[in-house]
Amino acid sequence: MEPVEINAGEYYLRQLRADDRLDDRPALVEAFADAEHQRFVLNYRLHDLDEAGRYVALRACEWASGRRCSWAIAEPTTGRLLGEVGLKDLDPHNGTAEVALWVHPSARRRGVGVTALNAALRFGSGALGLREVNYLYHEGNVASAAVARRCGFQFLDTLVSSDGRKLLRCIRVTE
Repeated sequence: MEPVEINAGEYYLRQLRADDRLDDRPALVEAFADAEHQRFVLNYRLHDLDEAGRYVALRACEWASGRRCSWAIAEPTTGRLLGEVGLKDLDPHNGTAEVALWVHPSARRRGVGVTALNAALRFGSGALGLREVNYLYHEGNVASAAVARRCGFQFLDTLVSSDGRKLLRCIRVTE
């Protein structure tokens, strides 16, 4: 699958980049160094530009394989990275996916996540035929709880992560 850009109103969604025209790697390293980010995003640690470059390449490979649609949430006039939103664990046969979302510390508390996620969900429903999308977040992640609620997700159940922490699972079903 080829990456798709989305006009999300105040922001635009585009592929993560690390090229001579636009380089998201410094902003990725900044975001992943943030204590709040590290508290809730456990799968990745980006300590330097090389690791961030591998992360950008991974997201491009996931797009190409159809496993994940992942967008940089970007400021429209400068292209500055404000976060990342994605639909992962794509299962087109069953019409399901799971949300992936984080917002750069400098862009938090401005509705960036809600705007970006709603745009990604419209794409998922319209272009990919998704009928059911899950949103998992750690208990105590107030920001994620607010995004889930504002994007129309309903609480489904509580799971336990591999590190013993509680995860709240919400679901959004489209007709």
